Amino acid sequence: MEKRILLASPRGFCMGVERAVRMLEEALRREQGTVYVRRELVHNAALMERFQSLGAVVVREVDQVPPGGTVVFSAHGVAPSVRERAGARGLRVVDTTCPLVEKVHREAARLREEGYTILLIGEPGHKEVEGVMGEAPERIRLIPSSGAPCPGCLDGIDGSRVAWLSQTTLHVDETARIVEGLRKRFPLIQGPPKSDICYATKNRQAAVKSIAGECGLFIVVGSKTSSNTRRLAEVAAEAGAGRAIRIDEPEELEDLNFSGVETVGVSSGVSAGEEQLDRVLSDLKKRGYARVEERIAVREKVPAGGL
Repeated sequence: MEKRILLASPRGFCMGVERAVRMLEEALRREQGTVYVRRELVHNAALMERFQSLGAVVVREVDQVPPGGTVVFSAHGVAPSVRERAGARGLRVVDTTCPLVEKVHREAARLREEGYTILLIGEPGHKEVEGVMGEAPERIRLIPSSGAPCPGCLDGIDGSRVAWLSQTTLHVDETARIVEGLRKRFPLIQGPPKSDICYATKNRQAAVKSIAGECGLFIVVGSKTSSNTRRLAEVAAEAGAGRAIRIDEPEELEDLNFSGVETVGVSSGVSAGEEQLDRVLSDLKKRGYARVEERIAVREKVPAGGL
């Protein structure tokens, strides 16, 4: 059989990431002074290096930005306390928070005002989770998206005033299993009006799932710090790929054994651009995978209301 690449579609940048990149590019053109970026704009080291070469300065906290300066908040969102500190320093804020992340923030704020205990399903330490938890630190309890035990996190909760929310970039099936478990514990638990997991995450997982069973090897391109990218590799393995790995650059394939692999599946996370993906495809073609077949699982559309 001819060696081939099955290319999942949709893949790569989502509209939220494209929007954040565009907003930072505009800020760099518009502002007279230095533009500061709080942490990573998105999980893409090569992209951040490009922005730094154009004059952007990455800082960990807004306290490192000179009073009156310009600061860019990442697409993952920030806690209200970060906005307050930026305001106190008189900073000009360019807020690239994805509107679908903003939706989770609004849900958390509403539930806080209504007196609910909020069970947030998410990845400990992730910037999006930190931002949402900042909306109601006294009322939110983190439920690890990995399914790992969280001793005591469900103790002492009024079962009539409890709700769940989730990070936007989680494994769809695993999140559903966690929610099922929460419903067994709290039959009256409330959920979000519409799933918090974003359309782009769902679509990319569906695309990977649709082809993984045909692949002896599945490669997901994107940063190891990217939650949605790691989830794609997990989905590929669960859906029947012989092996599933995540890489940033083609150099990471040098020591990989391709013997017996006739079909390689390829996708990329929402923070990985086409240039990064193309470098991996070029490497695979040099290894004899000359035929590229794109499989479109979903015709992606931005949800009603747009971004």
